[in-house]
Amino acid sequence: MAKTGNYIIISAYKNNSWTPLGAVKSNDISTDADTIEVASSTSGVWKEYIAGRKDWSVNVSYLVLADADMLELLNVGTTYSLKIGGRSATDANTLTGTAILTTCKITATQGNLAQGSFQFKGSGALAVVTT
Repeated sequence: MAKTGNYIIISAYKNNSWTPLGAVKSNDISTDADTIEVASSTSGVWKEYIAGRKDWSVNVSYLVLADADMLELLNVGTTYSLKIGGRSATDANTLTGTAILTTCKITATQGNLAQGSFQFKGSGALAVVTT
């Protein structure tokens, strides 16, 4: 069954519990793998590659709801434990990992709701939660 954007929740570990990032409008979750060129006596003029190291990142867009949200601008460089999964606590497809908040952006346009975004860069593995 297809999932809607409302199903995927990004949570941060704060005060000994998982807290969803508030007022989230959208999430972009990305994983990447490097490729390493290898030489082969049989490939002739064609390049060959093997898989290299992996990385991941999460971008979150949110609505700025309170003046306290402005203080998030000061948290860049902070390391967070993140959880990516469904709304159900028993969701079998939940991932966790450690990530650094690399960018916090707030856009405040007169006449519109203030919006913000977080960019997290994964540090280490993105792993499946085992229960």
